[in-house]
Amino acid sequence: MVVTWLALLHSNPLQSQVSIKHNLVFSQIPAKWDEAIPLGNGMLGVLVWQKDGKLRLAIDRADLWDLRPTAEIEKFTYQWAYQHRLSGDWDTVWKIADEPYDRDPAPTKIPGGAVEFDITKLGQVLTVELDLKTATCKIEWENGEQFRIFVDATKPVIRYTWQKNSRVAEIVAPAYHKDSEEKKLNPVVEGSDLSRLGYPPGKIKKKKNQIIYSQKCWGPLVYELSVATKNSEGTISLTSDYADMPKIRQAGKMVKNAIREPFSNAHLRHAEWWKSYWDRSFVSIPDKLLEKQWYLEMYKFGSASRKGAPPISLQAIWTADNGKLPPWKGDYHNDLNTQLSYWPGYSSNHPEESSVFTDWLWNHQSYFKEYTQRVFSTNGINVPGVATLRGREMGGWHMYAMSPTISCWLAQHFYLEWKYTMDRSFLQDRAWPWVRETAGHIEQLAKFKNGYRTLPMSSSPEFHDGYMEAWFLQMTNYDLALCKYVFKIAAEMAAEMGLMAEQTHLLKVGSEFPELDISKSDGLTVAPGYPYKESHRHFSHLMAFHPLGLLSLDNQDDKLIIESSLRNLEKQGTSQWTGYSFSWLGNLYARTKQGNKAVEALNTFARCFCSPNSFHLNGDQCKEGHSSFTYDPFTLEGNFAFAAGIQEMLLQSHLEKIEIMPAIPQDWKEVSFRDLRAQGAFLVSAEKKNGVIDSFAIYSEKGGEAVIQLPFPTFTIQESTKAERGFSLKGEKNILRIRFEKGGRVVVKNGYE
Repeated sequence: MVVTWLALLHSNPLQSQVSIKHNLVFSQIPAKWDEAIPLGNGMLGVLVWQKDGKLRLAIDRADLWDLRPTAEIEKFTYQWAYQHRLSGDWDTVWKIADEPYDRDPAPTKIPGGAVEFDITKLGQVLTVELDLKTATCKIEWENGEQFRIFVDATKPVIRYTWQKNSRVAEIVAPAYHKDSEEKKLNPVVEGSDLSRLGYPPGKIKKKKNQIIYSQKCWGPLVYELSVATKNSEGTISLTSDYADMPKIRQAGKMVKNAIREPFSNAHLRHAEWWKSYWDRSFVSIPDKLLEKQWYLEMYKFGSASRKGAPPISLQAIWTADNGKLPPWKGDYHNDLNTQLSYWPGYSSNHPEESSVFTDWLWNHQSYFKEYTQRVFSTNGINVPGVATLRGREMGGWHMYAMSPTISCWLAQHFYLEWKYTMDRSFLQDRAWPWVRETAGHIEQLAKFKNGYRTLPMSSSPEFHDGYMEAWFLQMTNYDLALCKYVFKIAAEMAAEMGLMAEQTHLLKVGSEFPELDISKSDGLTVAPGYPYKESHRHFSHLMAFHPLGLLSLDNQDDKLIIESSLRNLEKQGTSQWTGYSFSWLGNLYARTKQGNKAVEALNTFARCFCSPNSFHLNGDQCKEGHSSFTYDPFTLEGNFAFAAGIQEMLLQSHLEKIEIMPAIPQDWKEVSFRDLRAQGAFLVSAEKKNGVIDSFAIYSEKGGEAVIQLPFPTFTIQESTKAERGFSLKGEKNILRIRFEKGGRVVVKNGYE
C-alpha cells in the first residue's frame, strides 16, 4: 500500500536565524589590519580599520597577482628528484624546487591600495559594527556622525556614505617603493617588503569628485583603483587589466557610473542577495561562542567565494595591508588549505559557492595535464600543491608542492559536489572526466613492487618539513589512502553511468594497492616503519579516516584502528599544532560521535587561534600552552574547517545514510538546524527540545531513496508528500528508508501518535 504525506518542510515560517547577536561589535575602530572589519563579494574585498588617525579602507581584488614565472622549477621532474633522493644529493634538488620560493618575492598575490579619510576631528567613537545579515559595516561617533560601507553583492563596486557631512577621500598606494623598518625572521611566513617587487611608481590622478590610481606591475598586469564621490556618498572599485586576457571595464569608468545609483537603493538590492544567502540554512546551538563563530565563518565563506571569481586562496580577498607580501605569498596551497576552505560549503547548502573551486580546477585542466606530463611523465591530471592564480607551480617544500597525489584529494571535491547535488550533467561533464584522468595518472605512475602497486617516492604533508627525508621510499598512508580513494570513487561514478567495463578495471587497479600500514597499539602510522611519534600540525596520516572515509566506525576492525589512532594523536600532544589542527580535530571527534571532545577542540580554536575579527591567526593567541606557535600569520582554512566541524556534529551522510545530530553533547538540550544538505541532494531540518530530538524533516531535490538512521526508537510519519516508506533490510537497526519523487517532503516525529 502506498501512503503519501504532506510535509511541513518549507512551509515552516521560520526564517534565517542570523541576527544581531552574531554581529562583530567593537567600541573602537580596529587598529590592526588583521583585526579589521572584513567585507567582500568574492572578487572585491575591503578591510575597515584605522591607521595614523585615518579611517582606512584596504582594497583588494582576488585576481591581483604578480605572475612572473620561476624558471628553475620548470626543470623539476619527479623521476629526477627520485634519483637524487636515492643518491642523497639534496642540495641540487633544493636549489631547483625549493630555494626560489624562499628567495624570490614572486609569483605572489598583491594588494590593491587603500582609501583613507581624516577622522581626527570626529572625536570619540561610539560603536563599530559588522551587521552579518546585510554584510554592512557601520561606525558611529558620539557627535552623531555615522559611516556605512558595503561591498555590493551584485556589482563590482564598494559603496559608502557619511550621514552628516561628506569627507575628503584620498587614495594611498601600496608601499611598493618603501622598505619596512620592521625586520622579519621568516619573510615567507611573515611577508617580505612589497618594494622587492620592483614596480615603477604608480600614477594618481585627481579629477572633480574622482581619484584614479593606476599601477603597472610585472608583465601583463596594470590595475586601477578609483573612488568617486557625490555629496556624502562614494563608490570605489578596483580592476585588473591583464594584456593577455579579455579587457574589462576600468575602475574609473565603473565608479563614475555607479555613483549615479543612490546608496539606499543599492543597499536594498545588496541586502536581498544576502537574505537569499542566509536563507539557505541555519543552525541554533546552546554554545553561543561556537554558534557565533559558525555564522562568522559562513559570512566569510559567502564573502570570499562567488561564481565568476577565483576560489579561496590563503587569505582570499583580504591581502595583508602592512606594506608586505601576504603570508606564504597568499597562494593556493593544495596540500590542505584549499581543501579545508571548501569543507563547509556542501552540507551548509551552498553548492553554488562551493562550485567556485571545481570551476577553477576544471578551467585550468589543460595546464594541469601539461604539468603532469612534464613532471611525472604520465597522461592524466595532477595539480601543483602550491599554485598561482592560473594554476602554475610555485615550489617550496616540493615534497608536498609537487606531490604526485594532490589531484586525488582535489578529486574529492568533484565527488562531493556530485553527491550533494546529484547533478548528473556535472557528473558526466566534469566529475567523471576529472576523476578518471586522475586515476589514469596514478595507474601509470604506481608500479608493481613485491606484488603491489606503489609509488617510487612518497610523502605525507608536512612530516620532515623540507628535508630530504620528507620523501619516503615506502608509500605513506597519506598517498596510499588517496590512491585507494580515487579508484574507489572513479569506480562508483563509472557504475552510476553504466560503464561496467570501466568499473571492473578501476576496482581491479584499486585492489592492487597494499593495505594501510597499522600499528597494533597506535593505529595509523605515517609510513611503514615510521609511527606517528611526535606532535604534528597536519593529520595527513589520518586521511583514510577523515576526510576520505575509507575507514568506518560501522566496521569493528576499522573502529579499533580509528580509536587507537585518535588516542595516539592525543598522546603526542598539541605543541606543534596550528589553529587549523584544532578545527580538523573537531571534525575528527564529530565523525567519531564524541560531541564533548568536538566542542572542546572547536572552542579552543575560536578562543585562542582567532583575531578579534574572527580571522584564523595560526598561533596560540591566548598563550595558554595549546601550541608552541604563538605567531600570527593569517590564513582562512582553519576558519572554514571550524564551520565544517559544527555541521559534522549536526548532520552526517558520508556512510550513505543520514545521521541526525550524531555528535551532540548530552548537555546541549536545545538544538535545531534547517536545510543542512546531505548526500543524495536531501535537505534536512531537525529540532531537539528539552534534551530530546523532537522531529526531523527531509526534502528531496532530485528524488531517490533516503536511508535514515533514526535518532529515536519510535516514530510517526507526521506529514508527507511525493514519498513512500520503504522496507528496511534484514538486520538493519533503527533504519528508516523513504523513496522520494523529485520535490518530495517528509516530516518524522518522535514517538507514536
